[in-house]
Amino acid sequence: MATAETSAALGQMMIGAWITQAISVAAELGVADLLDGGAATAAELARELGVEEERLRRLLRALCSVGIFTLNDGERYELTPLGELLRSDVEGSQRAFARMAGAEFYGAWHGLHESVVSGIPGFDSRYGKSFFAYMTDNPERWSIYDRAMHGVHGPETLPMLDAYDFGRFSRVVDVGGGDGSTLAVMLQRYPHMQGTLYELPDVSARGEETFLSHGLAERAVAVGGDFFTEVPGGGDIYLLRHVIHDWDDEASTKILENCRKSMKSEGRVLLVESIIREGNDFGFVKWVDLMMMVIGGRERTVAEYARLMEGAGLRLERVIETACEVSILEGVAAA
Repeated sequence: MATAETSAALGQMMIGAWITQAISVAAELGVADLLDGGAATAAELARELGVEEERLRRLLRALCSVGIFTLNDGERYELTPLGELLRSDVEGSQRAFARMAGAEFYGAWHGLHESVVSGIPGFDSRYGKSFFAYMTDNPERWSIYDRAMHGVHGPETLPMLDAYDFGRFSRVVDVGGGDGSTLAVMLQRYPHMQGTLYELPDVSARGEETFLSHGLAERAVAVGGDFFTEVPGGGDIYLLRHVIHDWDDEASTKILENCRKSMKSEGRVLLVESIIREGNDFGFVKWVDLMMMVIGGRERTVAEYARLMEGAGLRLERVIETACEVSILEGVAAA
């Protein structure tokens, strides 16, 4: 039987999309960056942002109610610990992710019904092309996406390096490694190691800039290409961090098969992914899985990753837990 409490709880859940949009608008405007300089009134913020004061006040009032900002003395707004994460320059900034969550990702969620019913990714329906084709055609949005992924996944890098002994190997190929920042951190930790970033041609150019800025041009190279066709050979490790979850099983198997063909006989394929645990407990990854559904990918259980590897001629050797949300799935060539 419905009660006032259960109705209120469901109501709170159903306005989640409204909260997403409000946070995204504040991130797009850069409100947190302005408040980093100290508390300010709605009138002061409105002047800086070039918006109408009363409408901004209404936005801030709603965001105060969910703990993003706080209103003191009835007129001056300040950042809360949550709001601090919307600053552009803070460690672990979520500003870029908030901008994406209220724009491209938000639009894709409108297609969840179609994704469930027909299997067509909601992103494709909303924007007329796949997620990565859209990003390639809109480099300014890809730049925001890069920063969003840094904010979401950046804290995973050191726990990943701490959990696995990468130092046993001399050459790593970072497949789909974005702008090369993960590879740069790894090479700085292991001075004997050489690295290859393998990305789409337009993206790999950003990797070259990363390696130059970190003084790694002598030990790292960025290669452009298509991992559905081939990947660079000769690697001891083929690292795929949050790559396989972007794709369906058929595409994922092809990527893994190409890695298996290119790696050394004693090489390893390492998948760094969040793992779905079955059961009724809340799991953030279960909701990310729906996000992946609307852009054409999926999160998986350990058994599902094992089957993917088997289909690509690999064997799941072990699963290494880290101190954060992700695990490392180590694959070796099947006998």
